[in-house]
Amino acid sequence: MSFEPWTLLGQFATVHFSLLADPSPGLLPRLLQPFAKRDLSPDQFEAHRREGEVRVEIRLEAMPAEMVHLVEGNLRAVVGVRALSLRQEVTGSVRRRAA
Repeated sequence: MSFEPWTLLGQFATVHFSLLADPSPGLLPRLLQPFAKRDLSPDQFEAHRREGEVRVEIRLEAMPAEMVHLVEGNLRAVVGVRALSLRQEVTGSVRRRAA
């Protein structure tokens, strides 16, 4: 029996990351870094600072589905991120293979 994780291959997803973080210098570049190192550019990036917190919305219209969990993990690990939620819709038929 194999306990290897599964990944989605050859599929794209519309993805919306919503984050709540502590305001700090360098926060926004740190949030973009997981995308940049995978050669991805968000279609929309909005940040609003209010009452000691920063709310950030990041959207991608056609993100490779196999990268979503990797970017999510990187964003959760950014210093200052308090909460992260993710909405995604995988387009096309889903094929799976062991990672």
